[in-house]
Amino acid sequence: MSAKPTPGARSHAIYARLGVGAPFDPDHRLVTSPFFSPLVLAAVRLGLGFYALFVLLFHLIWDAVKTNDADSFFSYFTHLSYTGLVAYYFAAGVQTLCYVLNRGKRYPLQRWPRPLQFLHVLLHSTITTYPFVVTVIFWALLSGPTTFDTTFDSWINISQHAMNSLYALVEILLTNVGPSPWWHLPLCIIMLACYLGVAYITHATQGFYTYSFLDPHKEHAKLAGYIVAVGVAEVLAFLLARGLTLARTRLVQLRRASLERLPDSMDDKPEEAIDEWEEVQRPGTPTGRAV
Repeated sequence: MSAKPTPGARSHAIYARLGVGAPFDPDHRLVTSPFFSPLVLAAVRLGLGFYALFVLLFHLIWDAVKTNDADSFFSYFTHLSYTGLVAYYFAAGVQTLCYVLNRGKRYPLQRWPRPLQFLHVLLHSTITTYPFVVTVIFWALLSGPTTFDTTFDSWINISQHAMNSLYALVEILLTNVGPSPWWHLPLCIIMLACYLGVAYITHATQGFYTYSFLDPHKEHAKLAGYIVAVGVAEVLAFLLARGLTLARTRLVQLRRASLERLPDSMDDKPEEAIDEWEEVQRPGTPTGRAV
């Protein structure tokens, strides 16, 4: 009879499927880039994080002062997902900076409890998929003649409904972070479904729908179709993020392999031929004449 797996072994297997291996991130993929140094990556992440934080705070203060609408600010999925971007870029930026300060040996998240490691990688899955969903839904269903009415409206809509997808692409294409585990997909969809509760609680307490297509009295049978479409959009965004990550990983591997073969091809040249070329091209000697 085979021995039953211990609770510790089952827990280890579950965490491994969720993207939390033991040891955690031994190759330091979460804090490195194939294109520039960890110090540059830390600067990029923290710089983007500070810009997103400025946008979020400015928008919140503007709503509080100008429109008296700050009470419902975090009822919108756009603002919640943008807050996730801020949280991830600051967390990832600080971890990367610590990795630099530790001279590329380790970073704090590697020693933290597994639940925190899981939350970090799950947050990465959300910030590489939710921005695409927000961007597509906004420009397809919610944008209109007032989208660029004022300078403020233009700046906010570009920052939160276009640049958010750019943030996702930076993490997907410019870092060594691997593809999100498949088990993250249902979790991302469940969190999207939970947002429906936020939207309808907002209607019950404040009397309005955060997004017009969630109004059952207006959309009737179409409401179910919109909800399903949002779920499908998340699946497509997840597949897109995985596909781009795998493509980037493959291209980086091919590039490294070609660079590793380059010195070997240079070593194959006979030393005599190299010496002869140097003599022919020596300044002051006639072209084509060996000396």
